[in-house]
Amino acid sequence: MRQTFPVLLSVIPLSLVLVAPAHAISRYNSTGMTCQAVQSTLAREGAAVLRYPGRTGVTLYDRYVSSGRFCTADDFADDATVPTRDRADCPVKHCVKRPSPEDCGGFFEPGCTGFP
Repeated sequence: MRQTFPVLLSVIPLSLVLVAPAHAISRYNSTGMTCQAVQSTLAREGAAVLRYPGRTGVTLYDRYVSSGRFCTADDFADDATVPTRDRADCPVKHCVKRPSPEDCGGFFEPGCTGFP
């Protein structure tokens, strides 16, 4: 019994390391950046949280990505837009839950082909 206690204590810290995120994600205010700067940031970092004021003044945010490689297997990178300093609708991508096959209207519907 004395031997299992130290082994258990050494396994607990290891399990905490395994569930920790791979790296921290950067956060930016998109309205303080140009559209080109937002797109360059996503291309360089792969993913970032972008914040911006909504229509009612409440701050909105989401995780935006450079491609589907930064989404989980159940998600795909879908087109979206965010407001920036120089554009009201800067094109970006964000991860969205992939629809189930029975919900797909056709092979070319976003997320239905199995490809990002």
